Amino acid sequence: MNVLGNASSNSNAIYPLEMEVNGEQRWLWVRAAETLLYALRDHLGLTGCKPGCENGDCGACTVLLNGVPMKSCLMLAVEADEQRIITIEGLKNSPVQEAFVLKQAFQCGYCTSGFIVNGHGLLSAHSDADPETIRLWLESNICRCTSYEEIHKAIMTAQAAKKEGGPANEGV
Repeated sequence: MNVLGNASSNSNAIYPLEMEVNGEQRWLWVRAAETLLYALRDHLGLTGCKPGCENGDCGACTVLLNGVPMKSCLMLAVEADEQRIITIEGLKNSPVQEAFVLKQAFQCGYCTSGFIVNGHGLLSAHSDADPETIRLWLESNICRCTSYEEIHKAIMTAQAAKKEGGPANEGV
């Protein structure tokens, strides 16, 4: 990784990054202290990951880093160099997204992208997850508007759809 700027003042240094974001190779320059959340939003225009608590508690900023859910507010952008990232924009029309619509698993929508990304990561890692495993995975995200019952049902609906190989709304 090359650095531009004064090496003794790392907060002002600019670092080049190369990442695969939603299936596309992307190149950008970021400050050393810049989080992945703001690099995605400000440099790439991917505003689906939301700044909520900005300390890792709420999950509104969740992305998939090499297939694993990661709270992008907790990760420096420079740590994402040469990594594979999927944001909510990369999960358009996914079974989890379709199930959230079908089960009306959202109200204001601010947290929804984080839940969908986390749910996708869960089902990718544990396609046969039992209800307790789903509940435990969902604990890493917070919704202040709705009950978690609809969100839990949406994940289970997406799980069934993935097993059947069809859209989330088939057979429901």
